Amino acid sequence: MDYFPVFLDSKRIRAIIIGGGDVAARKIELLLKSTTSITIISPKINATVERLINLHQLTWHQRVFAAEDIGEVNLVISATDDSAVNEKVSNLAQQKNILVNVVDQPELCSYITPAIVDRSPMLVAISSSGSSPVLVRMLREKIDKILPAQYGKLAEFCFKFRDHVKARVKGVRNRRLFWEQMLRGNIGQDILVGKTASAEQQLIVSLKQEVPPPSGDIVFIHTLDGNPECLTLAAHRELQFADAVFYDQDVNPELLEYVRRDAEKYPQDISSTIMVNYQHAIELAEQGLKIIYLLNGATALPQNQALDASSVGKKTFFSGT
Repeated sequence: MDYFPVFLDSKRIRAIIIGGGDVAARKIELLLKSTTSITIISPKINATVERLINLHQLTWHQRVFAAEDIGEVNLVISATDDSAVNEKVSNLAQQKNILVNVVDQPELCSYITPAIVDRSPMLVAISSSGSSPVLVRMLREKIDKILPAQYGKLAEFCFKFRDHVKARVKGVRNRRLFWEQMLRGNIGQDILVGKTASAEQQLIVSLKQEVPPPSGDIVFIHTLDGNPECLTLAAHRELQFADAVFYDQDVNPELLEYVRRDAEKYPQDISSTIMVNYQHAIELAEQGLKIIYLLNGATALPQNQALDASSVGKKTFFSGT
């Protein structure tokens, strides 16, 4: 990745914007979704910037930018049409390790602003690392159309009951499965149509029921030619719920991008065509974990007595071309 994706805590942002034109106005409007700790520095401002300053009681210094302006701030945006000023702002900010964005000059930026689909508190950020703004806009439009307007209510609902679920449902995997079942079922649908009280009642009833401990299983995925684009929906879903993944050097490393981020990874030095590490995988599965074993090609696995004798579940997928 050319850029590291990160979300900043809005309560900690102290920003300055250099410039007072249309571009500065757009940046101010974006920042105002998160904070009002904004200072504008510009000899002149247009009507939109003036309205935003008055409406949100922002600070405006009616003068040109000076080096001492970068003091107690932690976010700098330069939105001027003066290349010398933009370069000066960038150099000063980066010398002090302060995040800086110079509009339309990525070479002067230490961060760039992604396209955003806002379903607060749910946010989807999209970036092409500055390579194709048009492609980003097209993708944003697609996501905006398919993501329900009430999706943020789902996140608020989860936050409200997070501690209750954590106290009642033991085990990370159990809680993950519990929440998916709740949000994909009637509870999630009720929230999306505004029936929050009904959703809350259903969740409380579900929490009173005994939740069995998770049962472990091992999923063997033959990746064939290793093309990630050819992963089946079933295989993709299994990867998203993995607690641990085994793979050797023959497996396309791009496939690991589809595995749940906090899953444990166990690279194998010996090719699976020579030896499959059944014993370790079985031990983890017997602890109630979902194990994914990625296998290059399509060679059928030989029968294994330890696996046959184990009580863990076993599944096999052929996923690819």
